[in-house]
Amino acid sequence: MNIDEILEAQRSYFQSGVTLDVSFRIEMLKKLYNAVKKYENEICQALKEDLGKSEYEGFMCEVGLVLSEISYMIRHTRRFAKEHTVYTPLSQFPSRSYQKKTPYGNTLIMSPWNYPFLLTIDPLADAIAAGNTAIVKPSAYSPATSDLVAKIIRECFEPKYVACVTGGRKENAELLNKKFDFIFFTGSQNVGKEVLRHAAENLTPAVLELGGKSPCIVDDSAKIQLAAKRIVFGKYLNCGQTCVAPDYVLCDRKIKDQLVKELKKQIVQQFGSEPLKNKDYGKIINEKHFNRLCGLIDNQKTVIGGNINKDTLQIAPTVMDEVSWEDAVMQEEIFGPILPILTFDRFEDIFTILKDKQKPLALYLFTQNKNHIQEVTSRIAYGGGCINDVIIHLSTSELGFGGVGESGMGAYHGKVGFDAFSHTKSILNKKTWLDLPMRYQPYKNKWYEKMIRFFLR
Repeated sequence: MNIDEILEAQRSYFQSGVTLDVSFRIEMLKKLYNAVKKYENEICQALKEDLGKSEYEGFMCEVGLVLSEISYMIRHTRRFAKEHTVYTPLSQFPSRSYQKKTPYGNTLIMSPWNYPFLLTIDPLADAIAAGNTAIVKPSAYSPATSDLVAKIIRECFEPKYVACVTGGRKENAELLNKKFDFIFFTGSQNVGKEVLRHAAENLTPAVLELGGKSPCIVDDSAKIQLAAKRIVFGKYLNCGQTCVAPDYVLCDRKIKDQLVKELKKQIVQQFGSEPLKNKDYGKIINEKHFNRLCGLIDNQKTVIGGNINKDTLQIAPTVMDEVSWEDAVMQEEIFGPILPILTFDRFEDIFTILKDKQKPLALYLFTQNKNHIQEVTSRIAYGGGCINDVIIHLSTSELGFGGVGESGMGAYHGKVGFDAFSHTKSILNKKTWLDLPMRYQPYKNKWYEKMIRFFLR
């Protein structure tokens, strides 16, 4: 089937009303869950082939999180789909006001290469739970995982319900030129702009999960050893190719040297003295991104790492000190294993420093100061984040995940994901056994006017 045939079949299937049945949705989620379990080893092997991920990391950061999201939706979809009664003002007596979640219909899910399984199947689970059909378009940059995703989808679902379209830019462009009821996109800001332009042509609602330079702030009250341990974990996970990885550290000048010392120590402890020989350390997705990242490394400012292997497309965990905002590494989202260190003199300075920067997808703060936590979480705009840790806020289905401003729009995971793929209808059901006369013309009855003023004040 070509794209037009798939889309037409999905429109007819959705219009048949089959997906409105909550029991059907749960049954489909269970099929998906069982398929992921069945192909767990093959998924981890595909992730190893595409990104060099170890089996441990593949399960921890992709397969396990997918299983968690699907099982969460299996448990809660029936509750999420229920009508919700809300207060009805006395002026509308007698009636019932309620909200009803309804699926958008035919949805398009476009996923990236850096977490090619997680960021494809997670939103698909939310789309299924909400009662939609879906066309899934995985990335061409992660072919082994994309092919396996297509195999799983074919095994679980008929194309008229859920279909997978593989390929590259040609297929992306063709899909974006079609009319969908909802688009879910994860990827770069530049491609996100193109997606939104195409969505605007059809007035199609969209969720965009983008990225940006996510800061990691460390003040002078932080537990430095623990901060360094957690920063190194989050920054170099998946070789830094994580949209919510700490892009750079912004630390108090007083503790900078101590922090750099601990970061160097943690890199050796976690990855060994020769990280490029560590079988559990991954690789950069392709030569294009490898060359881009190599161009961001300033060897004169590198305090650890910087060594590369062109044959395996690997870059060792790298820390750059004495970095300025004018350096090349600070002009774009890094999306790789390079960690620049910048400083501030007074905590208040961070608000001035960050006020004109693009709104990041994530922000991390290491501190023991409750006032600093309150100030940062209140005054700085960002998608989400952690206090005294990094990345792990996206691991729970109870927390919606999404960006703001340049880092995206909309969110998903758990109930927030169900809501993202649903339209909330507001409905007032007026009873017929009584019809109050005061709203009808002619407006001459003074008593009716008094009643209207009483009800609507």
